Amino acid sequence: MNLAELFSLAAIWGASFLFMRIGAPEFGPVPLIALRVGIAALVLFPVLRSAVARNHLRSKLWPMLVVGVTNSALPFSLFAYSTLYVNAGFDAVLNATVPLWTGLIAFVWLKSPMSRPQVIGMLVGMVGVVVLVWDKIGEGQPGVWLATAAVLLATLSYGFAINYSKTRLAGVPPFVVACGSQLAATLVLLPLALIYWPAAAVSSTAWYSVLALGVLCTGVAYVIFYRLLDRVGSAYAASVTFLIPIFGVIWGAIFLKEQVTLGMVFGCLIILLGTALATGKLNLSNYLRAKSNE
Repeated sequence: MNLAELFSLAAIWGASFLFMRIGAPEFGPVPLIALRVGIAALVLFPVLRSAVARNHLRSKLWPMLVVGVTNSALPFSLFAYSTLYVNAGFDAVLNATVPLWTGLIAFVWLKSPMSRPQVIGMLVGMVGVVVLVWDKIGEGQPGVWLATAAVLLATLSYGFAINYSKTRLAGVPPFVVACGSQLAATLVLLPLALIYWPAAAVSSTAWYSVLALGVLCTGVAYVIFYRLLDRVGSAYAASVTFLIPIFGVIWGAIFLKEQVTLGMVFGCLIILLGTALATGKLNLSNYLRAKSNE
């Protein structure tokens, strides 16, 4: 059951890049994401039925706003912007750098110790990013540098939000954080969405995409993710990071006919290797010790 939910979550979050790729050209990045977080907030709103949940929300309004901006409004908008220039699979692969930034920010800000394998993992992950971007530049696609910078800033923002949540929202029920952050993101993006609302009519396909983003990729995805957190813990739930790029590339290739190049595959593998080292999923010390004892 847990494994099925983990793969379902990876497939859903992997599809979010596909839906942004479809919706962003017509809506524009900010209106698309304002709709996404607004719909997600409506899906999650029943969480606030209890007085306890509402008290948690009222007592943590500022931290909720910070998390809403850094974990949703800003990174979602940056990802949507990037999809105007690069394909869904490319974004999904770069999304795997989130744990690298999370560990680096924890080291710099929270003074969390960093082992040699973690440092190596971060360096390997950055090499993977270079390989991935180099492949795109070789294809001569315009806007790749800006799109890549936008995605890396988005994943950096995720990394900050994760560490900030641990320090400022400890003890707040996760579903309250999810709902409160989506409400905050909606309030922040709404004025900008009205300013940049598309002048031309939006196709039904783009509307279906934004509904899928809000309901499925945000609202339902949060429910699955926090259920996994509750049942099997953060380490198991966080392993979804390794599966998202696979599904992102698959959905892009199937539905958008995106080309999967050899450089893209290599970049993905290198980034995932770096992430595995940095998060301790792959422990080279234990492996080498076992080999030496053989």
